[in-house]
Parts: sequence; C-alpha cells; structure tokens
Amino acid sequence: MNFLEQKILSDGNIKEGNILKIDNFLNHQIDIDIMRQIAYELKRRFRGVTINKVLTIEASGIAIATMLGDVYDVPVVFAKKSETANSTDDKYVSQAYSFTHKKMNNVFVSKPYLHATDRVLIVDDFLADGQAMHALIDLVKQAGGEVAGIGIAVEKGQQKGGRVLREEGYHLESIAIIDEMDWEKQTIKFREQ
Repeated sequence: MNFLEQKILSDGNIKEGNILKIDNFLNHQIDIDIMRQIAYELKRRFRGVTINKVLTIEASGIAIATMLGDVYDVPVVFAKKSETANSTDDKYVSQAYSFTHKKMNNVFVSKPYLHATDRVLIVDDFLADGQAMHALIDLVKQAGGEVAGIGIAVEKGQQKGGRVLREEGYHLESIAIIDEMDWEKQTIKFREQ
C-alpha cells in the first residue's frame, strides 16, 4: 500500500452514494507533504519522459500541478472554466462535463500559453469518466502540442475514464486506483499496481 492509499484510509471518508471525501488533505485543505509526495511519485513514474509544461484544470488540480511544475522546473498552465474581464478572445476552447458539479463547462487556455512545441504532462486530483482529461487533451491538440502523459492522484477505477484513456494509448499513471467503495462499511479496495 502506497502513501496516498494509506492517507485515504486514515483521513478519508466515504459519503452516501460512494462519494470519496478527501478534501481535508487534497482539494480544499491542502496537505503540502502529501502534495510533495504526489509530485515526486509522478515524476518517478514518468522517468525518461521529456516535458516542458504541466497542464491541469481549475481548481482542484492546481496544487498538484504547481508542485509538479516545481519538481520539473517547468511552467504550469491551468484551463479556466469561466470568463473574466481580462480573458482574451485568442484562446483554445473545449468542453468538459464535471462529474462533481454535474454540469457541462466550457474550458479554455489562452493561446500564448500552449504551443506546438509543448510536450505536456496533464495532471488532476481525480479521474472518473475522463471528461476533463479529454477536454485538456483537446486543448493540447488544438495548439499542435503533444500529450506526454497523464498523472492522476486518485482514479475511480470502477468508472470508465482510466480504461478509455489507456485504450486510446495515453501513458496514464494514477497513484491510487479505487476499485470498490462501500459507504455503509466505510471500506475501500485499491487496485494492485
């Protein structure tokens, strides 16, 4: 059992509907030591893969992406979900259904931040159906860049996202893959890796 699986078991909570609540260390309150370990573990798993940019989607993936950008010493870009007064019209746009928020989002990256010369490592906190990952992949492709890999903290293995991305040929690494959860018993079964 790895460090993230242990942390999920010790500090996580399963809510009714088999919803894993780990926002006390991953995506609301941030445990810097866990983020640091995630970054180093992803770099280890992508050993030999050359990247020059880390890409995520706002907001929960930003902490992981920032730590990973620091470890690789490369820029971090995050796709935005909402327009602001200073948003540019010159942007790559895709759509992603949010499993968490149960709605479709337009996501975008301003064109100056993604290029055809970029080898991008895409990262996020959770992977469920893969909608956010496919939107980020689309943004990289629109820029003419290359997806060098996809790094995930927690994959919901009982959902299709990981399987589909692997079948599509992407190098996907998930630190913890949950195959089963039971909220009544508060038990989690992790996939052997």
